[in-house]
Amino acid sequence: MLTLFTAGPHGLQHGHAQSVAGVIDEKILWIDLLEPTPVEEKAVELSLKIDVPTREEMSELEASARLYEENDWLFMTATLVTKLDTATPQNSQVTFMLGKNRLVTNRYADPVPFRRFIAYAETHPATCASPATLLTGLLESIVDRLAESLEKIGINLDAVSTDIFTPHLRRTAGRRDFNLILDRVGSSGDVISKARESLVSLGRLLAFLQQSTVVTLPQEQRNRCRTISRDVLSLSDHASFLANKVTFLLDATLGMINIEQNNILKIFSVVTVFMLPPSLIAGIFGMNFHMMPLLQQAEGFWITGGLMLASMLVPYFYFRHRGWL
Repeated sequence: MLTLFTAGPHGLQHGHAQSVAGVIDEKILWIDLLEPTPVEEKAVELSLKIDVPTREEMSELEASARLYEENDWLFMTATLVTKLDTATPQNSQVTFMLGKNRLVTNRYADPVPFRRFIAYAETHPATCASPATLLTGLLESIVDRLAESLEKIGINLDAVSTDIFTPHLRRTAGRRDFNLILDRVGSSGDVISKARESLVSLGRLLAFLQQSTVVTLPQEQRNRCRTISRDVLSLSDHASFLANKVTFLLDATLGMINIEQNNILKIFSVVTVFMLPPSLIAGIFGMNFHMMPLLQQAEGFWITGGLMLASMLVPYFYFRHRGWL
């Protein structure tokens, strides 16, 4: 889908292109390609005399393939996390093509920051004063979204830590679902890894944007880029902290599972020790010898039963005295 944006008196105005002629209008400030067809890509390339990166080219990891200058245009590809509100977050590449009079974005996903920024810009004319202003606004929206996600992950990890280490929950450990805890920790770790990848790509993009001489940014936009760069750096540090916390909680959860398994084995071992002396006594008096003691006496059953009970109680009280139970 090819969407064209212009600066209106009340903010950003948009409409869908019906022909190639709509792309070359000088009033168009932002051209947004969302899952573009080959015809739409070709129309933009012919109109602006640029080469729009394909989906395969956008996925390349080399910095030279993601950040470069060509024909007085800046081509910058960043990795963004999408579907953060679902159980399967994904990374998707977005290419920002910044010229002196126009911004072009090429993407194959519809992340929340784009929708938020477009809705905000529709009522704030200052956000669409220039292509550079649009770009910095989009980058700020993307970073804000990452900050929200990391904040939610931090809250989730705090809740997991409470579930694992709270004393009264340890006393009722049988009620805890460690499979669910592992799922929560694992999903948080997955989002953190994707967010760190996105932050690294954004940091490189911002450094390239500020150093470029092809498109000169106004001082206000340079200041905003510096602020965004500091935010990206602080979020990267926070993501590293959360990644370490995920590793700690994962180790703690696996340790708790091992403790629970050891406790179960301990119970079976204690029961086996308790039942061993009675079994020995029952085995001895169950042998078919004619001269067995107490075999012909009426109180023999009660005496052997008492011996069996005593042989169970003595180990029990001994274990309690030593603190093994």
